[in-house]
Amino acid sequence: MQTSPLPVCSRLPLCCNLPLLLEALQRIPTDAWQGHFNSAYYQGDWSGLALISAEDAPLPLAPGLGAPRRSAWWQDEPAWHELLAGFQTSLRSVRLLRLGPGSTIHEHCDHDLGQPGSDLRLHIPLLSPPGVAFLLNGLQVPMQPGECWFLDLSWPHRVSNSSSLPRIHLVLDCLPQAWLLQAIAQGRATTPALQPSAAVQAFARLRHCVAEDADLAQRLRTLTDSGKFIEATLRMGEELGLEFSAAEVRAAMRQGKNDWSAQWRA
Repeated sequence: MQTSPLPVCSRLPLCCNLPLLLEALQRIPTDAWQGHFNSAYYQGDWSGLALISAEDAPLPLAPGLGAPRRSAWWQDEPAWHELLAGFQTSLRSVRLLRLGPGSTIHEHCDHDLGQPGSDLRLHIPLLSPPGVAFLLNGLQVPMQPGECWFLDLSWPHRVSNSSSLPRIHLVLDCLPQAWLLQAIAQGRATTPALQPSAAVQAFARLRHCVAEDADLAQRLRTLTDSGKFIEATLRMGEELGLEFSAAEVRAAMRQGKNDWSAQWRA
């Protein structure tokens, strides 16, 4: 069982046969992908395909409390068997998740992953073209295809795919058993540092400009509608040659609201 706090993320010392997995991925029919059940969490195309799911899961890709059940569609694909055999821990759920070109997953927290003894989530990027940004606590996680990462997604996170290609990850929910906890601990030393994404850095430069320019600040200060505030902020960024999205603005607004609330709890 878990005895020490887990890191926000860790790149595990594991490897996979990426070319074999990509070949298996290409054999999946286009119409096999199912839309993600949580439609409020994303914009665009977010779909998936379950390899292992709870027998009582109410919807495709949804979690459940029942025993893990293996789907039939991949049983004749050696690549998936070879990969999953390398995990010496109980697999509660295994899904392929696809984020289409131009799509975004809004910032949210998976609170069920942050409870004592809860499942631990691993991500294995299979297709991750330039233009994909996975932000955890406002910092970009530099996941590369073929790597395996533990991510504590009880913290705020969001994903954007500004490329013209899909992003596909294999996502595993595992019990917090000794082998996995050891792999997470071993991976911490060689895990690359998380850095602000280009969009986050651009938005930070805008905030600096607004703080230094009273006219810019006044343009935003008079806006009380959140939608109009976001639109005006995006226009201001374009005027200054700064490229960021509404996601950066919303994240800053949420953080500001949280900071304001926290001062009364101190």
